[in-house]
Amino acid sequence: METIHILHTNDFHSHFEHWPRIQNFLMEKKKYYHTREEELFLFDIGDFIDRWHPYTEATKGRGNIELLNRCGYTAVTIGNNEGVNLPHEDLDHLYDDADFDVLNANLYKANGAYPNWVKPYKIYDTKTGTRIGVIGLTACFSHLYNLLGWEITDPISELKKWLKPLRKKADIIILLSHLGLQDDENIAANFPEIDVILGAHTHHFLEQGEMVGQTLIGAAGKFGHYVGHMTLTVNENKAVENKKAILYDFEEIPEAKNEQEQMAYFFEKGKELLNQQITILQEPLLHDPFHETNLSQLLCKALREWCQTDCAMINAGLLLGSLSGKVTTYDLLNICPHPINPCVIELTGEELEKILSETNGPELRHREIKGLGFRGTVLGIFVYEGIQFKEGQLLIHNAPLEYDKTYTFALPDMFTFGHFFKEVLPFKEKKYLLPEFLRDLLKWELEKH
Repeated sequence: METIHILHTNDFHSHFEHWPRIQNFLMEKKKYYHTREEELFLFDIGDFIDRWHPYTEATKGRGNIELLNRCGYTAVTIGNNEGVNLPHEDLDHLYDDADFDVLNANLYKANGAYPNWVKPYKIYDTKTGTRIGVIGLTACFSHLYNLLGWEITDPISELKKWLKPLRKKADIIILLSHLGLQDDENIAANFPEIDVILGAHTHHFLEQGEMVGQTLIGAAGKFGHYVGHMTLTVNENKAVENKKAILYDFEEIPEAKNEQEQMAYFFEKGKELLNQQITILQEPLLHDPFHETNLSQLLCKALREWCQTDCAMINAGLLLGSLSGKVTTYDLLNICPHPINPCVIELTGEELEKILSETNGPELRHREIKGLGFRGTVLGIFVYEGIQFKEGQLLIHNAPLEYDKTYTFALPDMFTFGHFFKEVLPFKEKKYLLPEFLRDLLKWELEKH
């Protein structure tokens, strides 16, 4: 009987405060199983980077890759934070120095070929000759990938295509899935030849895994709160006789030596690398999620001018702090860390009025948001540019709103993903402007002054 250990992480999102302990834990586990002459594979299932953290932002994620190298990861797949939150050139060079494989079957260059840093799958051989086939898939945000010069294809179609050679070449099949739990469960039900699915994307955690048919699904939550561990027992015929999954809770992992110093290093190094001056303010730009300020007005103005639209809207909760004196690239990341892009939509006057009346209600401003790229807490009030409310009348550039007229409207893309303004936005064509984030627009506006 052969014992194979699989350690896995996912959705780390650059939470470096957890990394020293996790790194130490992974290295100890590798050393332990090496002395027992048992096989160990180490995988990350995507979204290991997140540009909210200054170290990731400053290095465009390549600093994160160094950390994976140090631990000796076997392979990774990419998540949407790698795929659509980096400009094309930065993603294309993210893994230049990687000592591990990047496995992703549904990411292509625009010409239909795989990037030179991607393989759809790979076969790993154990010392006894067991062949382990590992394939990766990522979430299909096709429109956003296309805007960045990539092509992302349907993950299930790719899985069907690549399972054919995998069945012939591999004794055991493992899927690295940055698709989400529901997709993982459907795949397990429909592709019983897959022995293990290591999941991600929806930030779920499965304390002892989940068996769907013959497939064991594992997932380790988010932000490094857990590390996953699967153990496979393989007989002399290279068939899996037993498989089990557990999670290690970060809080129960022994503290690493010099943990606080290591955590501080990532932050301070990133801050140092982002210390480029953008401007010097003569007067402070103030932050307040529940009142319109000169800073929220400035961001909304930048959004409308960048998008060249009739009008624009932001929520004040996007800004997490004020600016004064010397303003650096780090300062803008600090007050606007969200990977949120500008978006343009064409609306009739009637549709625009529906949206604006909803933004003026008392409920939205206190709504707490998680996900959608938002890294703040509450939405805050809505701030407008090119829109006026005067004596009960709605004006666009001081002219009364016309119900049948078409207006171009700029807004943060987070409002277009199906959770807001459901009477109007789900049915409208959206024009996303990538790769710039809102903080890039704020920088552009400040540099003009």
